[in-house]
Amino acid sequence: MNAPDNIVFPSLRDRVVIITGAGQGIGRVFAKAFAKAGARAVIAELNEKKAATVSQEIMAAGGEAFAVTTDVADDASIKEMVEVVIDKYGRIDVLINNAGIFSTLEMRSFDQIPIGEWERVLRVNLTGPFLCARAVLPAMRKAKWGRIINVASGAVRLGRPNYLHYIATKSALMGMSLSMAREVGADGITVNAILPGATFTEIERKTVTPAQKERIIQMQCVPRAEVPEDLVGAVLFLASEASTFVTGQSINLDGGVTGS
Repeated sequence: MNAPDNIVFPSLRDRVVIITGAGQGIGRVFAKAFAKAGARAVIAELNEKKAATVSQEIMAAGGEAFAVTTDVADDASIKEMVEVVIDKYGRIDVLINNAGIFSTLEMRSFDQIPIGEWERVLRVNLTGPFLCARAVLPAMRKAKWGRIINVASGAVRLGRPNYLHYIATKSALMGMSLSMAREVGADGITVNAILPGATFTEIERKTVTPAQKERIIQMQCVPRAEVPEDLVGAVLFLASEASTFVTGQSINLDGGVTGS
């Protein structure tokens, strides 16, 4: 499935959009969707080769993309990425905090999670979005306009077991989005979180069997597997002028599995 062509937000044209972790999965689809909408997609990705591949795919399709090797767990790397983007475009309009650790995690009881793994997940999934938001804030405040979108998870609403570090970080992103929204609203900046359901991408997930996948689908109101393209419309909306008065929200995008 390709990013929907009939979702149109003209106000996104020429916007500079940073998507962390855009070398694969959901982030890759987001980068392509923004480029298709006429935005300048900045692929802030740790894997240099994957970032370059996505950038090339976008440019081959006639879009504009810029790949910057970025480690969201490293404050210096984030600051360097922001400086490079400002030097190239002179502005930053949208930040999508998408990078995170999940598919490589083993399911296990919280008392069995190694402390090093716990700290790494918190560093990437929570401290990373905090550092990225802090780094882009001066540019957005200067412009008196900005959009910060944090990718949380619908698993938070379910209290999903055996991924406590992941659930903890995604829960924190919801609270951070509301608190941050209250701090930057006067500057014309909105902050929201999206809560995707079980979204299936090209990234292998060993912890989900075909039977488990079918059970997930049965929980949804929309009876099919969720894919990254199902998230595109909401994210484009939250990044556009159409969402000027939408902030501090955590929006479920899970096919109806959970309520508010």
